[in-house]
Amino acid sequence: MGHLLVIESWVGSMSRLLPRAIREGGHTFTFLTRDLHHYLRQAPEGTAHPLLGARNVITADTNDTETLLPRVERLHEVLGFDGVLTSCDYYLPAAARVAARLGLPGPPPAAVEDACRKDATRRVLAAAGLPQPRHAVHRDRPDLVRAARDIGYPLVVKPVDLCAGMYVRRVDDEEQLVAAVSAMDDFPVNARGQRRAPVVLLEALLDGPEVSVETVSHAGDVHVVGVTDKSVGAAPAFVETGHMFPAALTPADTEAVRHTAVAALRALGLADGVVAHTEIKLTSDGPRVVEVNPRPAGNRITELVRHVTGVDLAAAQVDLALGRAPDLGTVDTGLRSAAVGFLLPEATGTLRALDAGGLADDTGVLEFTLAEPGRAVRAADSNNDYLGHVMAGDTEGPGARHRVEELLAGLRAGLVVR
Repeated sequence: MGHLLVIESWVGSMSRLLPRAIREGGHTFTFLTRDLHHYLRQAPEGTAHPLLGARNVITADTNDTETLLPRVERLHEVLGFDGVLTSCDYYLPAAARVAARLGLPGPPPAAVEDACRKDATRRVLAAAGLPQPRHAVHRDRPDLVRAARDIGYPLVVKPVDLCAGMYVRRVDDEEQLVAAVSAMDDFPVNARGQRRAPVVLLEALLDGPEVSVETVSHAGDVHVVGVTDKSVGAAPAFVETGHMFPAALTPADTEAVRHTAVAALRALGLADGVVAHTEIKLTSDGPRVVEVNPRPAGNRITELVRHVTGVDLAAAQVDLALGRAPDLGTVDTGLRSAAVGFLLPEATGTLRALDAGGLADDTGVLEFTLAEPGRAVRAADSNNDYLGHVMAGDTEGPGARHRVEELLAGLRAGLVVR
């Protein structure tokens, strides 16, 4: 039995999947956070958040890594940790540095830091000769305007250090560029109180569908678990509206994106101790890396993988943190595909009605969640604005996405925002 140190977490699905994986593996954990109320506020009324089922819950300034390191060393002397992990992107570099300081398993801190910064990822992949979109990184507006003209519109504007699609926008001209950059300037601190890097990444808009490659790296071997597809909406933002696993690709395209993801992970130095979620565009000129995330996929993708293959990526993350080889053997679950779709608000106001209909009685539905009436909503511009999701499977083939789209259409018919 191992004792894990969990440094912060997302408050979505991984905040429940990770404690479950730790518990089912026969392990315990200590939870370290700077703001306990952040998690208390997210628990359903009358229930305790799974993260608060830790052996110890300790408060520390997790945003100041230099003071956190000696604090954790003292805790380690008393409590004895066997591994360190987090599910939250904003704390992946800190978790990697803590593991290294304590001499515990984990990916190289510098590699994690590069993967968590979109501009650094571009620099590393360029040095490795991997094909990428034309891009530029600048801080000052005149430099951004000149770079945009050089690359050519349309462009994608991105913050280098935010998640969930926040402030990622398509821009078609200089006016839209300036507006997108101004919006970023008005958000100088992220949701966890960390000051953002004041630079902007510009990228040429890529054509073609987007997929993600789910991998597990251990002892120098990057194991590809599979490829997931993605749909997006809410233009000019890029909000994820759904996923299906496995992606319905040709064998040649599947091999191409698998090869690209493995090459990107090796270039970044992430060939050991990490579950990764690498997003790739299948363009007319071949695969292009969108970003590399050195943690399990969000948006219920890990559950799609588990429903189809039996592989538990949350459990794999726990095993890697303990320095153990994860169980990546697949089983016949009876499903050939699984998909999830997200309900996006298209207007700003108050949610007045959202009828689940017969979802609870539909044998093809694997899970669903819906927001309660009375919630204030806004037109979606990031993955943080969902009103719920529905997941379904297909026992015959790649029909799960179509089924989910049918179910979402029914939910939208009963959605009232005023």
